[in-house]
Amino acid sequence: MQAAAEESAAWASWAEASNVGEIAIEQFMADIRALSRDYLTGDPAALFARTRHLRDRVFALLEGHQHPRQSADLYVASGYLCGLLAWMSSDFGCLRDADTQGRTAWLCAELAGHNELWAWVLSIRSKIAFWDGRLRDAITHARRGASYTTTGTVSTLLACQEADAWSQLGAAAEARAALTRAENEDTAPGHDDIGGLFSCSAYRRANYNSAVQLRTGDPAAALHTALDAVTTQQPHSYGTSAQMHIAMAQAHLALRDSDGATDALRPVLAMPPDHRLEPVIRRMRDLSTTMARTRASGAAGAALRGEINDWCTDSAPRAALSSDTGPA
Repeated sequence: MQAAAEESAAWASWAEASNVGEIAIEQFMADIRALSRDYLTGDPAALFARTRHLRDRVFALLEGHQHPRQSADLYVASGYLCGLLAWMSSDFGCLRDADTQGRTAWLCAELAGHNELWAWVLSIRSKIAFWDGRLRDAITHARRGASYTTTGTVSTLLACQEADAWSQLGAAAEARAALTRAENEDTAPGHDDIGGLFSCSAYRRANYNSAVQLRTGDPAAALHTALDAVTTQQPHSYGTSAQMHIAMAQAHLALRDSDGATDALRPVLAMPPDHRLEPVIRRMRDLSTTMARTRASGAAGAALRGEINDWCTDSAPRAALSSDTGPA
């Protein structure tokens, strides 16, 4: 009996031990918040490398031994880190890699049983599916994410993403209904635990609104939405600001104001190459295609299209993919 008791005591000593403490977990979450915030304004390739390094540290701890509650906290941290890497990878145009990161983030949310993380991961997966042309998947992910009970602004973003995908499919009524839900969600936003990239400000919502209004045939409303946000609200990120200015340019073109389109585009053309991410590049190319189709401004329009083409070529994705520090 004594031997059995000693065996139980030895096991208890092992079970009580942990390779991580509460302060370390708190620091991981603080670092994740900083990365999510810094990505809105910083060098995306450098932030990818920092996020990858922190993810590796958390993964290494999970391969060791800790209390179940601490394991759950580490899975939450891993989920947000893989979510960040998924979002960043898609911004670099690496959609297959982004999908892989998204699936791993989803597994972490499952292992942690964390509603907020579940919803944010589905938002990320909706974004990836949208840019991959899988619009029905984008809608499915957004709707599934909205089914979780959350306290922050993720429900607003999910409704915006659903509207974005519906409008791309040409389903105007469904897109407008989703935008109405986003507006209703935004009337009483809660607290975002992570913030930064994992948040949906009024400026970010306005960007989705203007894009949907353009696709559903209301360029005047799109121009009003974008102008109001640009002049009265705090920008969410350089990428969102760029897309807002592109929407303004597209609206001006639709309203046959070529000079207004050129003026709206100048802040985008002035962006440094390391901030020229794939979603913005795609919108710039779409704008160039529209200009060519409508033969906007004749020779001046052709010159602007050449400038857009050069701008797209000298971009963050191209630089990152040719660097050892970029997404693998």
